[in-house]
Amino acid sequence: MKTRIFRIQGKFETGNSLKPFTRELKATNEEEIKERIYSEFGSKHHIKRSKIKIEDIKEISEKDVLDPVVKALLKE
Repeated sequence: MKTRIFRIQGKFETGNSLKPFTRELKATNEEEIKERIYSEFGSKHHIKRSKIKIEDIKEISEKDVLDPVVKALLKE
């Protein structure tokens, strides 16, 4: 399967506030993206899946990538 680049936007709950996030990731489909977001926020920030609200997932082109890590991966 071909990998595509996705931009994910949402919010996660910390204490009494919601913090917005935007991530860019490479994956084959949206389900893989959701699982990676939940897994990453859970492992790095100890946030439960129920506290993460993914609001938008959209595929973007290589020229629209802003994340330097994803840009570096595209050059390989």
